[in-house]
Amino acid sequence: MSSPPSVCVPSRVLIVGGGTAGWMCAALLHHAWSPLGTRVTLIESDAIGIIGVGEGSTPKMRRFFARLGISEEEWMPACNASYKCGIRFPHWSTRPGYESYYHPFFTASDDPYIRGFHHNARLRQHGIDVQANPDHYFPSNWAAKRRRAPLPPARLGYQADYAYHFDARLIGEFLRRWATARGVEHLVDTVTAVERRADGGIASVTAARRGPLSAELYVDCTGFASLLICRTLAVPFLSYKPYLFNDRAVAMPTPHEDPASLPSETLSLAMNCGWAWKIPLTNRYGNGYVYASDHLDEAAAERELRAHLKCFDDKVEARHLKMRVGRVERSWEHNCVAIGLAQGFVEPLEATALMIVQDTIEQLVAAHATAGDGRRRQDEFNQKVNRIYDAIRDYLYVHYKLSSRSDTAYWIAARENPTMSDSVASIFEVWDSGGDLLAEIQRQSAQMAYSPTSWFCILAGMGRFPKKPRKPTHKHHAVDPEAARKACLELVQQFPDHRSVLDGMRARIAPAA
Repeated sequence: MSSPPSVCVPSRVLIVGGGTAGWMCAALLHHAWSPLGTRVTLIESDAIGIIGVGEGSTPKMRRFFARLGISEEEWMPACNASYKCGIRFPHWSTRPGYESYYHPFFTASDDPYIRGFHHNARLRQHGIDVQANPDHYFPSNWAAKRRRAPLPPARLGYQADYAYHFDARLIGEFLRRWATARGVEHLVDTVTAVERRADGGIASVTAARRGPLSAELYVDCTGFASLLICRTLAVPFLSYKPYLFNDRAVAMPTPHEDPASLPSETLSLAMNCGWAWKIPLTNRYGNGYVYASDHLDEAAAERELRAHLKCFDDKVEARHLKMRVGRVERSWEHNCVAIGLAQGFVEPLEATALMIVQDTIEQLVAAHATAGDGRRRQDEFNQKVNRIYDAIRDYLYVHYKLSSRSDTAYWIAARENPTMSDSVASIFEVWDSGGDLLAEIQRQSAQMAYSPTSWFCILAGMGRFPKKPRKPTHKHHAVDPEAARKACLELVQQFPDHRSVLDGMRARIAPAA
């Protein structure tokens, strides 16, 4: 199979660094380009550890596996993976009725539920006292509350969207096995030097045992070290610290309280100086505390997490992580593309890290499938990737800006933070004035990473409404939240039990294992 004249793909790709990002990149690039003659090699060091704790994804990861033709039954048991209906956010707000809210995943099947929620949210936005917490209106929330898998029977004619939880280390290992079995070359060695060409691009990398290695395209998957993109090519790093204060995390596992039952949601619970995640894997929980080092030191963060988890056993190790929050100015520079932590990181509040990895690889493939000037394609690629990062930054920032907590200096500083993008400022202005949020998000659609309903969920879910609302009258036609709840429960009670689905999946593959 030969490539069309307008398509020019690199003849050889060298991915420096492994982990989840490196092996996602190897798998997708090999799948897209090997039929066109591209050889993909990944080199990773056995002397450098990877950052891998229990992780969650966005629904976009379903497309990743579908594109590669990998079934859930093939990869999920191998990675201790579970289904994720959405994310719950307890204790972010102190406003009565809005102390917790749930960010659902949704499809076109949810249109009547979305319309009901939007209607009540708009009434409450205009000072009418109706129930506008999104939790009442979405089947996704009730499926999570009932610990159901988001797999409705086909006879219902209802489509559910969902994401995954998984062990990041295991998913990297799974993709390594999958990719190498299909022809990706895997080198275990440590890169000790990088040589540059006269025009500034990368000429080769030198490995400790194998010596010089050259390629047409280099992919930097070296994590926060950013060996190629920052250290070698000197692309500036743009910190998000003015927007997002958190720069540290401490992580530790805990056992399931009830092995016979398994949640199908991520918990993101507000703490004194940040928030704690709780991610259900099939074999354990992944837990962690994301916090700001300006407000809390490592020892205090670990004590707070252990107290929260009621885990005081010193034999359970707590892993301390430093996070470089922000992005590089350009992810594609010369003949090098940075992917994963090497290109940037926006804290894991909405589990977007691997979504950005996937988006970046897909944008890279799309750029090479487009005819035209190479420099222009590179510039367009960088603009698109930068918009993804900045849009996610803005959505995460809003979580902190909307919080009504005043119990610690951290939460007060986050809410009173004067730094704000023009995009967020416009959204707040429209929402607070009772304007048309849907129209505003449509106006900003080119720089949005989240749907209008996700914006409604966070603004309404955190209780960003006028004080002293008026009683509704018959002319307002408010949606009855109790009727909405009953309709959701009637639907999700037909969804299967989450733990049973995963146990059944594991049992079916056991004879072949």
